[in-house]
Amino acid sequence: MQDKITQLFKAIAEPKRRDIFHALVIATSALSITQISNQFEISRQGVTKHIKTLEDAGLVYIDTKGRERFCSANAKPLKELNKWMAFYEQFWDDSLDHLDTYLNTSNNA
Repeated sequence: MQDKITQLFKAIAEPKRRDIFHALVIATSALSITQISNQFEISRQGVTKHIKTLEDAGLVYIDTKGRERFCSANAKPLKELNKWMAFYEQFWDDSLDHLDTYLNTSNNA
């Protein structure tokens, strides 16, 4: 599981990858790599590398039709990140609640 989380964090750590993923999420249909490249000021090769990282993390599906490759977003793996972060959110909420209780008890003593 940690390996999947690491891949997801790696995929979304880079701003251009997040932008590419976002473009795919809001697209009404799959986009070709050329269409994606035209939206960003980076080379087609650069876009292809970013898409490969997103694909490795399971965030992008690639379908080849003839000579063209079409990409679609898959947001489901982000649920794993959400679960991972929810654990730590609960940890910090509990810790801060305990601190608040301690401080209120100490001030009343």
